[in-house]
Amino acid sequence: MISRRTGAALLLACGVTAAAGIQAVPGGPNTGRDIDGTAAGRQAAPAAQGAPAIKADPADWIQLFNGKDLKDWTPKFAHHDLGVNVNDTFRVEDGLFKVRYDKWSGFKDEFGHIFYRDPFSYYLLAAEYRFVEEQVKGAPAGLAWAIRNNGLMLHAPDPKTMLKDQDFPISIEVQLLGGFGKPRSTANLCTPGTNVVIGGKFVTAHCTNSKSKTYEGDQWVRVEVLMLGDEVVRHIVDGEVVLEYSRPQIGGAQVSPVDPKVKVDGTPLTGGYISLQAETAPIDFRKVELLNLEGCMDPKFPSYRPYYVKPKASACK
Repeated sequence: MISRRTGAALLLACGVTAAAGIQAVPGGPNTGRDIDGTAAGRQAAPAAQGAPAIKADPADWIQLFNGKDLKDWTPKFAHHDLGVNVNDTFRVEDGLFKVRYDKWSGFKDEFGHIFYRDPFSYYLLAAEYRFVEEQVKGAPAGLAWAIRNNGLMLHAPDPKTMLKDQDFPISIEVQLLGGFGKPRSTANLCTPGTNVVIGGKFVTAHCTNSKSKTYEGDQWVRVEVLMLGDEVVRHIVDGEVVLEYSRPQIGGAQVSPVDPKVKVDGTPLTGGYISLQAETAPIDFRKVELLNLEGCMDPKFPSYRPYYVKPKASACK
């Protein structure tokens, strides 16, 4: 692991402006999953400014979604075996990666996630999404928090380690929320089985609001996430850093049941798998792409890229 000071220098080398401090968000600690931007119980969010100015050839971006099918993705629903795409929830239609509930007649905490095949550690992830339609039929009143709610689950352990009945992967969740008549920020942070550090403070609250605006209706939104191992994580919406934190690690609750051999509290999350959620809300993704920031840092090789921040000697070819 590289030092915190080295990591900060690498951020500057990437053209990423450092956070400008901490801005208070109304309320105190929040222990629930209902993030709507109005209720009390919110953690402080960084008042960061600027966004990655990483200059990369468009061809360097890895298209995690190929626009044609779900190749390279594996679903996992609570109470079902790995690989079972319950009720054809995850599908590709009209060139879009869709989450749909038109084939469901009810919902019994069968939260779903679909995992990309490869793990990553240092990267810039981008997803373009829009919420559509209504929540799954038969959703109990207690799931009102899941209306127009999805997420990018990052740094997760191998999905093969998830128990059959496990509700969420241990991960850092970049929570995607759509508005429906009231202020509701997107690119929030939720922490199923994890904790982070914000502004030097160890945070155990489950969800933390970003400072993004509310996106009403079915409009497309681009969210980017800068992940630098367990050093720095930045949530970016429309080119603005809306939340920043560091030292993601295993710990806390909000995930059940789990294998104790996997959930070892205090373990740093330096990398892992990426998944998209199915939390009862229909959603479209038109793009899911990733710029790997780990690679050959020796300019003598053709595989060298000036934006890499973590060396990988085996990539020098």
